[in-house]
Amino acid sequence: MPLVGVVMGSKSDESLMQPALDTLQQLGIEYEVLVISAHRNPEKTREYGLEAEQRGLEVIIAGAGKAAHLPGVLASWTTLPIIGVPLGTSELLGVDSLYSITQMPAGVPVACVAIDGAKNAALLAGAILALKYERIRETYKEYRRILSEGRSEPPSQ
Repeated sequence: MPLVGVVMGSKSDESLMQPALDTLQQLGIEYEVLVISAHRNPEKTREYGLEAEQRGLEVIIAGAGKAAHLPGVLASWTTLPIIGVPLGTSELLGVDSLYSITQMPAGVPVACVAIDGAKNAALLAGAILALKYERIRETYKEYRRILSEGRSEPPSQ
């Protein structure tokens, strides 16, 4: 059963979000991927947010460009941790997305990584899940150990 939902506002965002998928796979974390536009299909976004927890998801990574409302809209429909990935898909190279994701009103938090920081979003999801799941904790610790040694190989499964 997937623990992480990876959503993006457009099919064209897929290549920018691929590092998150690769990293989740390296950490041995099951995930699902869905294209949901908060603007073009708000009802689907609402349903996804409302049903995510009961379907077993524990963290949602939401990548969005330009106005980047997807992470915030999802956060309005669920209490699960939302990690926003601002995507550099606009003339402003993602600064607009960064501001949109980080400027959530008090009471509706969204974590935010760097522009095009999908890999770090997956690592943050891994750190969150490591609090509960020993297997993920050990894999995440191994990843960090390898990183501290200056190597870049993914952890072994």
